Amino acid sequence: MYFTLMGKLSARRQNLAEDKDKGFTLIELLVVVIIIGILAAIAIPVYLGVQNNAKDSAVKSDVTNAKTAVISIATSGALPGTATLDSADYLAAGSSKSADTTTLVYTVDSATKPTKFCIQGTSSTGKNFSATDTSGVAEGTCAAGVFTKKS
Repeated sequence: MYFTLMGKLSARRQNLAEDKDKGFTLIELLVVVIIIGILAAIAIPVYLGVQNNAKDSAVKSDVTNAKTAVISIATSGALPGTATLDSADYLAAGSSKSADTTTLVYTVDSATKPTKFCIQGTSSTGKNFSATDTSGVAEGTCAAGVFTKKS
């Protein structure tokens, strides 16, 4: 019995000595870390670009909503001379301002009898988007009811 027990114990010790190569080597771990770093270097700028596009889309939506509100508030075909786009009347007419819109400005061509208007929204990314009474939203600025497209 002693010899059987010693034989089994010796076999067990031999198995343990042979299995000491378990786990990953330092080189294998280094390769994995480098691959993860490369993937992160590719993915992070793409994610930031998508995030900036979403912020710009929110501003475009706000400019479109403000344009709809101005047109719905215009009475008898006469445009309002001045407007605070976050006043109760404009909010009730559908105007909104998201967290990504830093400014939303309404300008007209004439303070006494306006015939044209332009609405400009500035994104938190720094881009300006505008819409006039005759055009949709595009990147550019407004001055005195006139749209200037970014070149």
